[in-house]
Amino acid sequence: MNAAARADRAVRTIKPATPRENLGCSGASRSGRADGTSRPPRRPPDYPGVMPLPPLVEPVAALSEHERARTVRHASLAGFGELGQRRLRAAHVAVVGAGGLGSPVLLALAAAGVGTLTVIDDDAVEASNLQRQVIHSLADVGEPKIDSAARRIAGLSPETEVRGRKTRIDPTNARELLAGADLVIDGSDTFDTRETVATACEALGVPLVWGTVQEFAAQVTVFWSAPPAGTDPVRLGDLYPTGSVGFVPTCADVGVLGALCLQVGGLMAIEAIKLIAGIGDPLLGRVLVIDSLRGRQREVPLRGAGVEPSVPSAATAPATNSALPEISPAELAAELAAGTAPTMIDVREQHELAGGTIPGSHHLPLGAVLADPTAFAESIGGPVVVICQAGVRAARAARALASVGVDAIVLTGGMDAWAAPHPTAHLSTAGA
Repeated sequence: MNAAARADRAVRTIKPATPRENLGCSGASRSGRADGTSRPPRRPPDYPGVMPLPPLVEPVAALSEHERARTVRHASLAGFGELGQRRLRAAHVAVVGAGGLGSPVLLALAAAGVGTLTVIDDDAVEASNLQRQVIHSLADVGEPKIDSAARRIAGLSPETEVRGRKTRIDPTNARELLAGADLVIDGSDTFDTRETVATACEALGVPLVWGTVQEFAAQVTVFWSAPPAGTDPVRLGDLYPTGSVGFVPTCADVGVLGALCLQVGGLMAIEAIKLIAGIGDPLLGRVLVIDSLRGRQREVPLRGAGVEPSVPSAATAPATNSALPEISPAELAAELAAGTAPTMIDVREQHELAGGTIPGSHHLPLGAVLADPTAFAESIGGPVVVICQAGVRAARAARALASVGVDAIVLTGGMDAWAAPHPTAHLSTAGA
């Protein structure tokens, strides 16, 4: 084989044993919804955080070059990467209110690359809003908030579709306004509206990211009436039973710290991203309570009324930290020289390969391994050496592969250790 052919084969991308379908940005499914559609397969346990929930949506097939460049700092996030970014691109999030909480939520989700944002608000921008409603500006005073928000989002994320709904959400229209969304974020400013939104989400079976801010205090949580099997449902009524909330003063009555709205809106956006991409540990069954004056945050557990806590199944229990087999760079180099090296997979992101790869390795990004290791087990076959830059991501991938029966071995120290003794002698350049 000539040098050009060897370089061309230096990094090959492994395809799943069974092709995936329905990767478009519309028609994403989830279990437990009123339409009865199915959710993507449950992910293995070894993922960032303790995440018993699968991702909300299937990813789009590919990102545009512009969107990939714009969101490149997400690409290196272990366990998120391009797969997580493609899930964000496929997602449809409905945001109720473009005010103090809705403003930072919309900015954060648009910047993150969420594909479709429905914005529901019937109000116009006022000068007194600008202390906290950061999506609007002085030039927008008197303009509908949905128009001001749409213009700012377009300048930040041109590929995000904004669906403005200039109407007040109420019990007669809530389900219609929220239908089709994969997730709802409530940034409304009255408790009656919050109850209306929560009731509609319960009927639709979609998760609701919920937050409140008053004076210097705030709360953030997630409600979901129909989560996947093995996860207990939690509803607004479990936190505030019907009729238990009396008069709630508005921010006009008691004031609100503008900077706290940004913090809480950012936290709500993060909860949405975690649920969409299937990473981390969402605030379902926990209420985050924030006291900004004292700089304190604490959690309060929240269990559904009359619900006993579920016992995690073997499929959803956190992975153990048992030692993984490893191979040193010297040992792998010797096996390569002898022609006895096992299959090698490089779980780094595509852009990292430009710095060099181990000849003969296959490229399989970490996010793809963690999302569905079973799909790749048949293609990989026998023993496999897992490679990343320093070894941490390789260990995560190896645990996921081991959980479906693959004999996975970690390259000790990753590419950093491999290149150290001889920076160029044992490297191939991707695309050379």
